[in-house]
Amino acid sequence: MRTVALRLPPGTDLRPALLHYCESQAIEAACVLSAVGSLQDAAIRFAGRKNACHAEGKLEIVSLSGTLSRHGCHLHIAVADGRGRVSGGHLMEGCRVRTTAEIVLGVLPGVCFEREHDAMTGHRELQIRAL
Repeated sequence: MRTVALRLPPGTDLRPALLHYCESQAIEAACVLSAVGSLQDAAIRFAGRKNACHAEGKLEIVSLSGTLSRHGCHLHIAVADGRGRVSGGHLMEGCRVRTTAEIVLGVLPGVCFEREHDAMTGHRELQIRAL
């Protein structure tokens, strides 16, 4: 595994930026190893919901995990507000960086993460293929 460290500046939309990075670097399979930073807006889809819930204000990234590649991603985020209340779920478009987002990715050799529709779940699910 090789590691890649990224710093995303203020105003960057977190999810599209990570996908764009994977596309531009032709990354076939990666996982989030570490993430810290802050958001000014958050769009998080909670379990069992179809649409994202939105929050504004000073939010700290307390966790970011998941898989990603140039073919798509499945990322979960947890953020804390100024009172320490935590919300988490699926990372959606609309999570804009407030001051910084420091992300470390683990790029996995020899495998490809793709996403295909799964008739059982109704979602695009991870398919792991050897390169």
